[in-house]
Parts: sequence; structure tokens; C-alpha cells
Amino acid sequence: MGSEGTVLASEASDGPSCVTVHVTGFKKFHGVSENPTETIVCNLQEYMNKNGMPKGLVLGSCHVLETAGQGAVAPLYQTLQSAIPSENSNPCDSGKVIWVHFGVNSGATKFAIENQAVNEATFRCPDEMGWKPQKLPIIPSDGEISLVRETALPVEDITKALAKKGYEVMTSDDAGRFVCNYVYYHSLRFAEKNGTKSLFVHVPLFLTIDEETQMQFAASLLEVLASLL
Repeated sequence: MGSEGTVLASEASDGPSCVTVHVTGFKKFHGVSENPTETIVCNLQEYMNKNGMPKGLVLGSCHVLETAGQGAVAPLYQTLQSAIPSENSNPCDSGKVIWVHFGVNSGATKFAIENQAVNEATFRCPDEMGWKPQKLPIIPSDGEISLVRETALPVEDITKALAKKGYEVMTSDDAGRFVCNYVYYHSLRFAEKNGTKSLFVHVPLFLTIDEETQMQFAASLLEVLASLL
């Protein structure tokens, strides 16, 4: 599913200067019958429109991904490719493009801004397409499963800015080895090759941090990204 962004860019003399943020969440998976990230992503456009889009921010596409690895790579790349500006696109699209991927950590008590992904797929349970890799490289041509890709975004600054707003949030260097890490690794590699940026954020269940607070957090994250870049 997708939705079109609303442009509220600062009108500088040299044209619009803005950040376009595209977001993804995940559907349900083993042990999580209702994924909070699906709710966040599906409602984010309406929430941002109602509460006011931060200056300089364009909320682009909002996609909900299958909670799957290898079997969902093709649609993942179609989603990522859809954000690459064309020659005839809006002038603002030539600015910065960021992918923000939301995933759930059912055991978490706070939000986690993920700094990196590892080239290893070791799934603790089968994904939604029945795949359960063990110690396999996500991108074999990248080499060893120990290879790490880091985001180009200022994770520490983002975390500090969100903490100042009152959120329980931390920086993390371990996105796991399940689908979240799998998608993040692909997205970071894609970003490096296409001049975009990528960030993964783990959220708790709504039982731990309620839906309204999580919607506020998502909106605040986008505001922070727009202000820092």
C-alpha cells in the first residue's frame, strides 16, 4: 500500500530545500499477531496532516512489507526504487531522500534507533514465507557474515533529540539477525549505491508503549530528521 506525500517545504530563494522521508512497517509474523508498525505506517500520513507537517519535510510513500526475507526481496527493491527521483520529478525530490523502516521488538521497553545491520541471516523462526536460514550471508557477494553496514545518518544526535522530547529511546548496534536486520542490510546497501539514506527503528508492542505515544514518536522522529539534515 502507498500514499502520496504532502509538500510543505521552506521557500528559500534558491528553491525548495527539503527532506523526503519514505516509511515502511511490517505485517504480522510468528508470535506477533498484530504488528504495531503496520498500524503506525498505515495511519502516519493522516496523523501528520492532522497535526501539521514540519517545515522542510515531505512524507513520501508509506509501505507495509511482508515479514519475510529472501522471498520478499523483489518487492522490497521495487519499493526502494520507487523513491529514486526521476528527471521530471518535483524540484524538492532532488533534495535528501531517507527511508525509515519501523520494526517491532516484542521484548523491548523503549524505542531503539539502529546504527547498523550485519550481513547475516539467522532466523530464530521461519519467516512468513517459511524460510529459516542459519548463518547465511544476506548478500553473498559482500563476503563474510560478519560484515557490517552502518547508516550515514547521525544516530546519536537523533537519539538525543528524541530523548529531549521525553521519549524512552536508545541507540542500538544490534538489529538482530531476523527480517528487520535483513531488510535494513538491503536498504543500507541500496542507499549507498543510490545516494539516499536509510534508518531502522525498533518499537515495542502497544501493550508496552501505547499507540498514541508511538504515533507521536514517529511524527517526532520525522521532525528531528528534517531539522538535522
